[in-house]
Amino acid sequence: MLKLVTVQNNDRDLLYNINQKYLYEMTNYYDDPMDEHGNFHYGHFEEYFTDPKRIVYFIMNDDALVGFAMLCPYSNIGEEPDNIMAEFTVFPSYRRRHFALEAAKMILERHPGKWEIKYNEKNGAAKKLWNTVAGPYSPEVHHLNEEETVLAFSTDAEKPV
Repeated sequence: MLKLVTVQNNDRDLLYNINQKYLYEMTNYYDDPMDEHGNFHYGHFEEYFTDPKRIVYFIMNDDALVGFAMLCPYSNIGEEPDNIMAEFTVFPSYRRRHFALEAAKMILERHPGKWEIKYNEKNGAAKKLWNTVAGPYSPEVHHLNEEETVLAFSTDAEKPV
């Protein structure tokens, strides 16, 4: 059974380690270099443990950690959303089981309001997931550049029948 578990301060090392693996995977879409220690820089990592407006969830399937989601309210398009899906992943060995779709829907239900979700156009799986998730809410599509797209929508809006 899929569930969301709020990341606590004592989960910092685990989150750091799995975020590094995620950031490595994102080098398929972004040209982010490693530092001299072999790590990828994530500028807001510590803020997820100090800023009460930032939230991290571990995505669990029964007792197995299958992914994570990082949320914040800081807009990519100059708006004032309630939530941004800053980072989101389901680990490769757990993909194609609909965990990402189910977890994303759970997060939107838990955090109603104005949302922004950004994805890289080269990441076909992310593009498909986020357009499926946001589709019922008739999102506004914003192209930040040739590679990045933001979907802006409100879960408070009435879904079409």
